Amino acid sequence: MAKHNVEGLTQLQQELVEGGLKPEDVKKLDQTQQELLKAGFDIEKAELVRKSSVQTDYPKPVRAYRLHYEAYNTAIEEPYFWVLHYLRYFGGFTKVDKITDIFSAAENSSFFGVNQQRLGAQQEKVSQYLATVGKMVRELFQLVRELRILDERISYYADSYTDSKSAESADITLKGIWVDMVEQGAKNPASVYGMAREVQFTTLPDLFFSTHPKRQEDVDTVVERERGNFNRKVREVLKRKLRAYLAWKEHSYEEIKNRRIFTLKYLRQHYDIINMYVSWVKPYLKNIRRLQLHQQKNDSPDLIVAFESSMIEIELLAYKSGSGDYKQCLLMHFLYRTRPDMNYQQEYQRGPIHIGRVEMTFRSYAWTDEDIEAYKRVRKDEDFRLLSVVDGSVEAALNSLGDELQRYLKEAGEDIAPAKKEGGKKKKGDTAATALFKGFGELFGSLAPSKKEEKAKKRGKAELYKAVSDRKKAGSDCSKLMWDIYHHYKKHHGMLNW
Repeated sequence: MAKHNVEGLTQLQQELVEGGLKPEDVKKLDQTQQELLKAGFDIEKAELVRKSSVQTDYPKPVRAYRLHYEAYNTAIEEPYFWVLHYLRYFGGFTKVDKITDIFSAAENSSFFGVNQQRLGAQQEKVSQYLATVGKMVRELFQLVRELRILDERISYYADSYTDSKSAESADITLKGIWVDMVEQGAKNPASVYGMAREVQFTTLPDLFFSTHPKRQEDVDTVVERERGNFNRKVREVLKRKLRAYLAWKEHSYEEIKNRRIFTLKYLRQHYDIINMYVSWVKPYLKNIRRLQLHQQKNDSPDLIVAFESSMIEIELLAYKSGSGDYKQCLLMHFLYRTRPDMNYQQEYQRGPIHIGRVEMTFRSYAWTDEDIEAYKRVRKDEDFRLLSVVDGSVEAALNSLGDELQRYLKEAGEDIAPAKKEGGKKKKGDTAATALFKGFGELFGSLAPSKKEEKAKKRGKAELYKAVSDRKKAGSDCSKLMWDIYHHYKKHHGMLNW
């Protein structure tokens, strides 16, 4: 394959160029068209205006119909629900998924003001939740650090009670902590160092740090056996210091173990609360995404700031079983240009009636389950990025804590999936968002509509013929049903039909 100059292209555009497209052709495509091509779909060419065919943002259908319906004295919700009812109860479509639901309104319209009030309330909730999540993530760092310090201290205690070679150094370390923290070091005249300086017990520090009884009950026996050649007064002071130290050691050991258990349970509770807040904030993020005005619709010449107008776009995907692996799929697209009337009153709520024009586009396809999922992912790419931004940021912060957080949570009883290594598995440090989008390449690379036919071709001409035949039959049956919807809608609404 010839090499092309791919400078200035995005990663997605470069992948399409490597697949055989010319760079100049790729640059003419918008983001949605590029993603459809990567998913293996052909781009539809339609005559949206007279004597001019353009590429749309939809896969190439088996057949398509368009219908413009304009009525300034009828609510435009009626066409949508008429088609939805027909799909379910007359068309026999068991699955109807809403793919797109966006709108935009002129800034001076009353609908815009009502929308911004609702949007502001959602944004305020999100800001509160995200501020709480950020604060709790910072506190999580402190809890992990505290557990790390507690584990370090507990290792000294546990090692000092053993007969290993490091038991003496562990006991000396704990004695140093006791002298510094409990006796306040040399500043206290009654401490080990203070008595050596003030009352000339110069040998006391050496004796204290080199005598290692395990329990309080062993102090007298060990001192008399190992330090019997020293005078009685030095032995008395040594016994007093060792007895006080061992009492502190035993009680503080139990206290620090209980503290660790409490901190570990609190860490798990803290982690669960963070996940709870993240789950709470996701519906608000989705609501904000749906309430935000669509910028492309705002720039449309059909929407004028001074007019009381709005634009709405709805897309439905209905599908049912067809022939073989191919399903009958109908893609219904509604584009509204409306005038919302806010005079509509109810007992509990004030809402608008949408009056105006609707453009309905019917497209039929013969798709497999993989094709349907690929199309849904292309359409909902923006929503994935929006909803994963919180997961990604929180998980990135948690990943920065390393394996210690995972270990502590697992010890506390939390069900934590282990980090996977190379070889097609999830790598350490991958967030939910990165894992999601890294899978797009593998997913889309295997969802082209012709893949099944290519596999069937390798198995034999009979299976190839069956796959092509099933696909053709599913597309033909779906197109006939689409014609019935189009034809009956026109008859039902008193339009010219044949």
